[in-house]
Amino acid sequence: MKDNIAAQARGMPIPTPDGEFTAYYSARGLCGLEFPPGTRQRAAKAGEAVPTAQVRRWHVAVSKALTLALAGRPPEKVPPLDLSSGTAFQQRVWRALRQIGWGRTKSYAQVAEAIGNAKAVRAVGGACAANPIPVFVPCHRVLAANQCLGGFSGGLAWKRRLLASEGSKSGGASPSLHPGP
Repeated sequence: MKDNIAAQARGMPIPTPDGEFTAYYSARGLCGLEFPPGTRQRAAKAGEAVPTAQVRRWHVAVSKALTLALAGRPPEKVPPLDLSSGTAFQQRVWRALRQIGWGRTKSYAQVAEAIGNAKAVRAVGGACAANPIPVFVPCHRVLAANQCLGGFSGGLAWKRRLLASEGSKSGGASPSLHPGP
């Protein structure tokens, strides 16, 4: 996640059997999610306000949704997502990613076409890499044209794990769960 978001948002831990994630909240909703073990715990500063009741409710919902997703079940409800840290282009890509159904995948080219800019394949990859809320903005569901994994900001092991937990289907064919060339 971008350091500027982390500096402005409140980070709260989410312990899971797979390690401790950190969720970040703004006044608008969930604005960041970090995978373990790269979690950077933000120590509370003297005089820092405790989370609001709204943030505590969002955190409970995010914790439950993340636990379900990691267990291979679609989350029932996710609180508001604050994607305002992205450019207009990134936000269009992130909205398109949220349209990729559970257990489905698309190629970077298909996402570029979905946002009306078929030539923006590399830029779509950049927007996926900049995604501040992986899992809930499912950039892990985007594969290279040859159905290979490509990259993932959380690491390829996490991409494999998330796709496998969803029982990923790609137009009836399973994606190759190995890195691209």
